Amino acid sequence: MIDLTPKHGRAAALALAFAIAVVGSAATAADVRFTGMCDASGAIPLSTDRFAVADDEDNLLRIYDAGTGGAPLGEIDISSQLGVEPTRSRKGRLKPPPETDIEAATTLNGRAYWITSHGRDIRGEQRRERLRFFTTTVPDEYRPLAVTAVAPETFFEQLLAAPQLRPFDLSAAAMRPPKTPGGLNIEGLSATPDGGLLIGFRNPIPDGLALLVILENPEQVMAGEAARFGEPIQLDLGGLGVRALSLRHSRYLITAGHHDSGGESRLYAWNGVDVPEQVAVDLHDFNPEGYFQHAARADVMLLSDDGGRMVGTHPCKRLKKREQKYFRGRWVALED
Repeated sequence: MIDLTPKHGRAAALALAFAIAVVGSAATAADVRFTGMCDASGAIPLSTDRFAVADDEDNLLRIYDAGTGGAPLGEIDISSQLGVEPTRSRKGRLKPPPETDIEAATTLNGRAYWITSHGRDIRGEQRRERLRFFTTTVPDEYRPLAVTAVAPETFFEQLLAAPQLRPFDLSAAAMRPPKTPGGLNIEGLSATPDGGLLIGFRNPIPDGLALLVILENPEQVMAGEAARFGEPIQLDLGGLGVRALSLRHSRYLITAGHHDSGGESRLYAWNGVDVPEQVAVDLHDFNPEGYFQHAARADVMLLSDDGGRMVGTHPCKRLKKREQKYFRGRWVALED
């Protein structure tokens, strides 16, 4: 087990070692508002100014312009491609497909990887449609956005049964509602420099430390092979779990948040070896759950899950009119 918590007597040395750590500043311009959805989660860059983003309350992927905001430039419902179909109510009325709860995304070797929470619903009921790990194209003017592969549901079983993760008893965590103490909720996904995927858990937070694990063979998993995991990683994020992950140059950006809906989030930078360093950025009244960043840009846009944000007398996610729904993006300048 890799434990990256501060050890007694090392604090000063670690502070000195991080003299060149990433430093952030709050955006000087107003937040950018994107309409048509509220619950922004995982996102991937498509160009220096466009990104695709998931909403964890439906199964649509939408494309936006980060510079102008506003309505989506395009969208696709991937329900059927994920094996999720509409249902009928007791009165026979057609209901939308159940949400898969897409929480995180990243790009690797020309493909986009997306992962759902793999947790139960808020009532603690198991929902197999939330056991999705899949890839899509990274669309451009020649290729549309489309699902290209879906990992077998046995991926989750292999995660729970991984010998190196047994000390955390993820099987027991998977039986609890995701936002209760000790529940299970995946919300972070990032490519690693050596071709793996780093998976981050919002919950559980064993011993007050965030839990992460590397999937070493993502391409093979998409082809139906058994998952191969590295040693678990535990990070001191001030008692918080992982809400979002992204590799930026040689360091990871980590959004840390509570296992439930309380408290403010924090932003950290981590070089993959030492103790994460908190980034000074104002996240008051902001609920970051995704990033838009491009290698050619010096700044990063944090994407806020605004589903619970009040719009008049209703939470954003409860609004009936699509044009009234929105989420915010906040530009943050980072020194590399």
